[in-house]
Order: sequence, then C-alpha cells, then structure tokens
Amino acid sequence: MIRHLVLFRLNEGVERDDPRVVAGEEAFRSLEGRIPEIRFWECAWNISDRPVAYDFAINSAFDDTDALRRYVEHPEHQAGVGLWRAFATWVIADYEF
Repeated sequence: MIRHLVLFRLNEGVERDDPRVVAGEEAFRSLEGRIPEIRFWECAWNISDRPVAYDFAINSAFDDTDALRRYVEHPEHQAGVGLWRAFATWVIADYEF
C-alpha cells in the first residue's frame, strides 16, 4: 500500500471562508467514492496554532504506485489541484506501508 499525504498552506491573506477555498475543499472532499483507486481517504483542517503548521491535510492510501499515478492523473483530482493552485501551496509525501 502507498500512503499519500498532502499538506496545504493557504497563501497570505486567504482565509478558510474564502469562496475559492470552500470550493477547493469540497472538490477534494468529494473525491472519495468517485475515484476507484482510492482505498482510504480523509481530509481535515488543522487544529494547531503553531506557526510551522500547515492549514489543511489529506491523508489517503492506494494499492500501489500505479494506482496512485492513476489517481493523480484523474480529471477530477486535476480539477481540484487547479482550484487549490490559486490560493495555496503544498507539500507531498508518498511512502509504502
């Protein structure tokens, strides 16, 4: 199995209630059950106020690297990425477990 972790940081001046952020969050929340390669899916807003913390996290799992690639290339995933690009930056970690 492959764990796919993504941590998002909202750009300066962008708040969670910004309509773009609301749309971006919904785009990613809606992927579970819509992309068959997803084996585990959770996403949530960070609750820590530490300055090094990111704002939003996705924790997901896939059978193998081919399934992860298909997910990354899936049009619905790409649409969500396009939304988040407008108001956030992110880091990714993928590892076997």
